[in-house]
Amino acid sequence: MARSLSDYKRITVKIGSALLVENGRLKREWLESLADDLQALSEAGKEVLVVSSGSIALGRGVLGLPAGPLKLEQAQAAASVGQIALAQAYSEILGARGLTAGQILLTLGDTEERRRYLNARETISTLLKMGAVPIINENDSVATSEIRYGDNDRLGARVATMASADLLVLLSDVDGLYTAAPQTDPKAIFLPEVPQVTQEIEAMAGAPGSAFSSGGMKTKIDAAKIAQSAGTTMIIASGKTLNPLDAIENGARATWFPAPSSPSRARKTWISGHLKPHGTIQLDAGALKAVKAGKSLLPAGVTKVDGTFTRGDAVRIVDADGHDVGRGLVAYDYGEASLIIGRNSKEIEAIVGYPGRAEMIHTDDLVLSTSDLDNS
Repeated sequence: MARSLSDYKRITVKIGSALLVENGRLKREWLESLADDLQALSEAGKEVLVVSSGSIALGRGVLGLPAGPLKLEQAQAAASVGQIALAQAYSEILGARGLTAGQILLTLGDTEERRRYLNARETISTLLKMGAVPIINENDSVATSEIRYGDNDRLGARVATMASADLLVLLSDVDGLYTAAPQTDPKAIFLPEVPQVTQEIEAMAGAPGSAFSSGGMKTKIDAAKIAQSAGTTMIIASGKTLNPLDAIENGARATWFPAPSSPSRARKTWISGHLKPHGTIQLDAGALKAVKAGKSLLPAGVTKVDGTFTRGDAVRIVDADGHDVGRGLVAYDYGEASLIIGRNSKEIEAIVGYPGRAEMIHTDDLVLSTSDLDNS
């Protein structure tokens, strides 16, 4: 398997609070060294995203809050102040290296509820197309214990899969996965690669509340399961050193969790086999030929729509005779879709009242049936 960051195209980097903030103050030298790494990846043609903790820890220092557990309202206040300070630091430090930072604050619902998920995915995609670096954090200023992730490992995995990143790097205070807690067990063995997260691997991470899992290994293994299932390779590596990404590139110890397929293939498998269709879209002969050639489905090639689907739902795609052609995620609600069928994409804004997507179903969200692939 590939063991170099340069072998991947879209890289998500997750940063823990302890790496970024110390005693309420930003570890600026460390962040600048990370920015150097991000700049090098960007100049090599890679797209990079950052999932960053640190807003509460930084806001605590700005507000002068005492050490120890914070009340919910104190944590939310600290987050609101820290988010501004953290965003400013990223903007200044990345800007000095010719990179533009874009802030995205997410809650659990933004990655679980379909429409909000699609909106967040589109924002990330647009920022990357424009050459910006999305800086993503949980929106701790409004999140409560009932509606939050509580850890940025799993959030990092959700963001990586949402963005179809092919690599997720978890920078941590540990340099990988061991068969036991290396701090307490001298016989603990380092694992350089984990092809699949098995029950044995999960047991190595420790049960919730154990000494080992208190360092976050349990959430990292959970993140690996999310990432691998979506076609994203994951790394657990130490972030204690300066230039941590460059260190990985130069062979620093890390545990790799290789994905069995690409994000695109995993996503299409999910669309074709795990989503219940909520409607049907019928194509004319020209549109059928276009989608078989790998192009997106445009409204002009649609002759009929049926169902109760909303934006982001899976729909059946059929030919003029009603034969099943494939599955796809539709970009419009049924009511809007029914208004724009057969129309040129340039007319969409005038018809629906806003500048919607040019495609009824984007090629990334479209999967042909096996028989159609064989006959194309």
